[in-house]
Amino acid sequence: MEPSERERAARERVPRIDPYGFERPEDFDYAAYEEFFSTYLVILTKRAIKWSKLLKGSGSVQKSMRVKRYIRKGVPLEHRARVWMGVSGAQAQMERNPGYYHQLLQGERNNTLEEAIRTDMNRTFPDNVKFRRSADPCLQKTLYNVLLAYGHHNQGVGYCQGMNFIAGYLILITKNEEESFWLLDALVGRILPDYYSPEMLGLKTDQEVLGELVRTKLPAVAALMDGHGVLWTLVVSRWFICLFVDILPVETVLRIWDCLFNEGSKIIFRVALTLIKQHQAFILEATSFADICEKFKEITKGNFVTECHTFMQKIFSEPGSLSMTTITRLRESCRAKLLAQG
Repeated sequence: MEPSERERAARERVPRIDPYGFERPEDFDYAAYEEFFSTYLVILTKRAIKWSKLLKGSGSVQKSMRVKRYIRKGVPLEHRARVWMGVSGAQAQMERNPGYYHQLLQGERNNTLEEAIRTDMNRTFPDNVKFRRSADPCLQKTLYNVLLAYGHHNQGVGYCQGMNFIAGYLILITKNEEESFWLLDALVGRILPDYYSPEMLGLKTDQEVLGELVRTKLPAVAALMDGHGVLWTLVVSRWFICLFVDILPVETVLRIWDCLFNEGSKIIFRVALTLIKQHQAFILEATSFADICEKFKEITKGNFVTECHTFMQKIFSEPGSLSMTTITRLRESCRAKLLAQG
């Protein structure tokens, strides 16, 4: 079959809207996706059987070496909410605080917070049919509630751009307002240290940590960035703020989040390092500031990131050893440097 015929046939078979409600982009490669998905479906089916046995009759999911191994190989969609709630500690928090979420929604009005959240509503996933005002039910109201409750719960953070995308994904997976709130709390309050506070010191620190890791593991890329005066924040800030939402394909983001909820923030460094290492030769072709920025956008597209199963195997092999001890040490030195700069 000619490539154009293959593409046309694949377009007829692959739905234009994905299972999460996102419209596929204009330049979507239907034929390549169909080829990948036919093999991935076999993997998903095998994993689903294993997960069903593991979760049979048990209550919440507890962390263990076996669970870690299973999570790295992917959590089936039907079990994802339960697994995320268990390993992140969100389930335990929710059970310890019955009725708390609804109390937050009944709390004192905060016009500044409400306005900030409302402003971002229509900007959140305009390409997702479930978030459109015409949708029934429209998930914008659910999203607004989760963000408002979180702003009341964590007044030091309130609302920060980027949280809308994260809460939106949580809602798509859990289909439950209260669970989405507690998972957002697990991410913002515990897993991502100080990413969304007004100063965003944790976020700035981690971008610098990535720079240091690249300097050690991929020195040629670090030298190129230094040579053209490109700051890491310019090319990777959205990777960190949005946890790869709207940057990598949906299924790949969800596979990353499976591990993020279980293993913590070092997963973000593994993903970032893998993207950079895999495309090192391509990045090194850059000859200007603008060129580098463009290449960092390009490396988040294509088959390498679409084929999520292989991609996830790579993030645990490509960057090599990456201990939490190393990250903690780098965080301390980078944070001190940022504070000294004022």
